[in-house]
Formats: sequence, C-alpha cells, structure tokens
Amino acid sequence: MSERRYDVVLLGATGFTGALTAAYLVENAPPGLKLALAGRNQAKLEKLRSDLKAPELDLLHADVEDPESLRTVAGSTRIVVTTVGPYVRYGEPLVAACAAAGTDYLDLTGEPEFVDKMYVAHHAKAVETGARLIHCCGFDSIPYDLGVQYTVEQLPRRVPIKVDGMIRAGGKPSGGTWETAITAFSRGKQHLDAHRARRRAEERPTGRSVKVSPGRIHRLQGFWAVPLPTIDPQIVRHSAVLLDAYGPDFTYSHYAAVKRLPMVAGGIVGMGLLVAAAQVPPARKALINRIKAGDGPSPEQRAKSWFTARFVGSGGGKRVVTEVAGGDPGYDETAKMLGECALSLARDELPKTSGQVTTASAMGPMLRARLVAAGISFRVISTEEY
Repeated sequence: MSERRYDVVLLGATGFTGALTAAYLVENAPPGLKLALAGRNQAKLEKLRSDLKAPELDLLHADVEDPESLRTVAGSTRIVVTTVGPYVRYGEPLVAACAAAGTDYLDLTGEPEFVDKMYVAHHAKAVETGARLIHCCGFDSIPYDLGVQYTVEQLPRRVPIKVDGMIRAGGKPSGGTWETAITAFSRGKQHLDAHRARRRAEERPTGRSVKVSPGRIHRLQGFWAVPLPTIDPQIVRHSAVLLDAYGPDFTYSHYAAVKRLPMVAGGIVGMGLLVAAAQVPPARKALINRIKAGDGPSPEQRAKSWFTARFVGSGGGKRVVTEVAGGDPGYDETAKMLGECALSLARDELPKTSGQVTTASAMGPMLRARLVAAGISFRVISTEEY
C-alpha cells in the first residue's frame, strides 16, 4: 500500500456533493497527502481543478460502467472515495475492485439494499485482502453511528444498554439525493431479498445480544418520537455487533422528532403516496425529473440548514442524554464527514479492521475528534442515576 501512487482518489468529483467534497479535501488535506480526482468527463474535471485553484491535482479516467477503469484506479491508491449514486445502480463494480485490490472504500450511500448486497458479495474478499469497505459516511449515518458510540461511552461497561435516537433537521435535497431516494422507494422486494441474504451470511455475535427495535410513537425529550425506517439503525446495529463495548445486551431504536402530532399523520400519508407513486415507472420518472441531476441547494440555502441528533441511553442504573449537532446535513456537513473519513483512514493510527465495517468500528473516537475540530458538536446534555 505504501508504494501506491495516491493516498486518496475521489470519484464523482464533478457532481454536486462530489464537488463540495473535493473542495473540502483540497482545503484540509495535510501536507504531503497525494490526492487525485477521477471521473469520465475530462473537461468537467479540468474545470473543477481550475475552480479549486489546485493545478497540482492529477485527473484520472474512471467510468462506473467500465470495470477495467475502476480496477486501474483502485490499484493506484490506498483509499477510494465515491459520491456516484444511486449506488444500487452504479456502485458494485467499484466495491468489487477495491475489495480485490485491498483498497479502502468510502461512500455516501443511504441504501440498505446496496449495503446488504455488498456485504454478501464482497465482505469475505475484503477480509482476505485487508480492504476496509465503509458505507454511509455522510449524514447517513455518521451522526447516529458515532453518536450512539459516544452515548455508550458515557454508560457503565458490561451491562445491558438501550439507546433511543431522535433526529431533527432542516435542508433541501440535491438531484442525486432525490433520485437515490425515489429509486430506493421503488425497490421494496429487492431490499427485502438483500436483507434476508445478508442475515443468512452474517456471523452473529457470540454470547451477546444486539438488536434494533422499531419502537412506537411516544413522547420523548419534549417531542413526538416517530419510528424512522432509514438505514441508520442498520449501521448502528452493525457497529454494536463488531464492538464488545456495546455490552452483553444492546438495543437501539431510531426516531424522527416531531413537534405536533398532526404533522405525524401528514408525514405518514405523504410518504405512503410517494412510495406508491415510485412503483409506477412513468410516475417514478416524473418524480425523479422534478430535481435535475447536479442541481442542489444554494450556499445561502445551505447556510440556513441544520441538524440535531439526540440520544437517550440507559444501562447499569445510569441514564444519559447526548447530542450531535451541525449545519447543513445533506451537503456541507456530509462533505465534511466524508472528507474527514478519508483523512482519518489516510493519516490516523486506527484499530486493525477489514471487510465491511463501520465508521464507529474502523475510526471511532479518532474520527469524532476530527469532526469536533471541524465544527460538529458532540456533547452530554444530562446524566442521572436511577
């Protein structure tokens, strides 16, 4: 690995989130870090390099529909970062290339089907070669993965632990994020099949219980807590499986925090209509076309965006409330999270891991310290004995 030409290659740099990630890496890379940008459109890459005022950056040809180009890129670098989605459509050839080459892989997916399929298809090979395959390195799912780990650290060790997570956020989607969401809504059966295949293939923790509970609508921390079926509980569960520090019996529930109960009913109805429309190809295409690929919120809009993730953890007679908070969740903070993941893998002294792992198990407190230094807050709100 030390003989490879690059430390980090960013694929998808000319997309909306990719360009933000490229800018973050250029601005925050330590001296000596060998960074390159990759994509299929040379002219767009050259324009981005000019906009970034970084003439030293190498530009590499890579096309997600050309597996050989991906193998070439994976073999040239220690770490590949990709922002090219929907990952269920475009992502697997790059995961395969990285797993085979022993190259660390980072993405921004929020697609449970993709993560499960990649575990079944490429986890074993990555363990063999030493590659770390780390999905969900943005708003999905770092605030929850690291937030739950931070909460567990505040509780007694070797006791049963329960954590409830709640999210509030304000922001607007980009074209790529919108397309990924609508695509995921249309693939319910494929999602279920991938989940079942992973459950058959995945090793269970020995002598420990780790589970995700869907929970119920109830009052929590001054809000209505509404069960939120995102990928985040899946990632938290995987971390708890990999890390004994989560205790002998760990349970996590994931919620949206809603101020008024009528908003809950409206949200459920609206989501149901969106999922139903996504099943019909013409309606799905019309929905996807509502936001053009490459479009996204303006800097002014992103400056007004925010997120707060709050966690209520209990175990061993202690109850703790913690919070992770930051600015624009989908783009500015996501680019920061993804960029710091790459820098952590490239520069930090980390525990030895391989295969499909998580941000908490692979980077954990080292990544959290980076994010705090970059302006994302982790804090304890309250503790009490019971």
